[in-house]
Amino acid sequence: MTELSGPELNDLELTGLERSGPELPDEQTAERAAPVSGSQDGPRVWLVPTPVGNLGDITLRAVEVLRGADAVACEDTRRSGALLAHLGIQKPLVRLDAHTMRRAPAALEKYPRLAYVSDAGTPGISDPGAELVAAAIAADIPVEVLPGATAFVPALVLSGLDSGRFTFEGFLPRSGRERKTRLSALAARAETSVLYESPHRLGATLSDLAGVCGESRPASVTRELSKKFEETARGTLAELTARFAAGVRGEIVVVVAGRPAGEADPDAPAPDHEAVALALAAQGKTARDIRDALMAQGLRKNDAYALALRVTEKAGPDLSDPS
Repeated sequence: MTELSGPELNDLELTGLERSGPELPDEQTAERAAPVSGSQDGPRVWLVPTPVGNLGDITLRAVEVLRGADAVACEDTRRSGALLAHLGIQKPLVRLDAHTMRRAPAALEKYPRLAYVSDAGTPGISDPGAELVAAAIAADIPVEVLPGATAFVPALVLSGLDSGRFTFEGFLPRSGRERKTRLSALAARAETSVLYESPHRLGATLSDLAGVCGESRPASVTRELSKKFEETARGTLAELTARFAAGVRGEIVVVVAGRPAGEADPDAPAPDHEAVALALAAQGKTARDIRDALMAQGLRKNDAYALALRVTEKAGPDLSDPS
């Protein structure tokens, strides 16, 4: 998960987190070259989830894979180096971020068994990990993705909004037509939407969401997942915009409720009023019934009246007064 802002490395939330997990025994802190259990021999790429906050969320399998890999590729060598040091693991670190992913083929050739970690969470979700997977597949190198930490799933559940169907937006474009298009699509969507945002853009994004979705649309903002100051704020988009207008720190996940059931879908095709009127006339409906049905579809009263008269080919006494 890229673009997550937080403290610098010297008070890195990797080292300052509550370490609820057990410390590794002394005999396990030394470098181990044993093969990774459950994995075949030969070249391989592992995508290894890392904690989004609390270091206790690292899995035993993740530690085993990191120890058995030839090298660890990552977005930030300092941040990932601090995590490996905490785990007692010494491995070559290869920087593969959005600016250096072109080095992926060379890294795969030099380190046949390569583990990849993002700054936090599951690689391949809103970070360059997906490009590494594509490069490995192109080179016919097997890829394994380990289950583990991610930010958007806990935030979705914590929101209290419908989690049966949802769309993950990742990071919205910062500006321009593409941002407006994505926001409009989000507003029209019937299912819940989940997105990441940086702290310094949170207020602007909440305001934009309120503008396209309506100020009363329910939403939530979750920050600092699994850390000491974890917080989930729930309310309308208007309330959340006001609450976070002054700014906030930490990694942010925003969850927005889907379009209410009674609200028209702006992307739905316009109804064919004439086809509806003809169908109703064929069923023997009166001109008044047809007029009312057309008005229920959003047609203005006078237009509905005129169309109802035309399809019934008479001005019945029940419609002599268009009011």
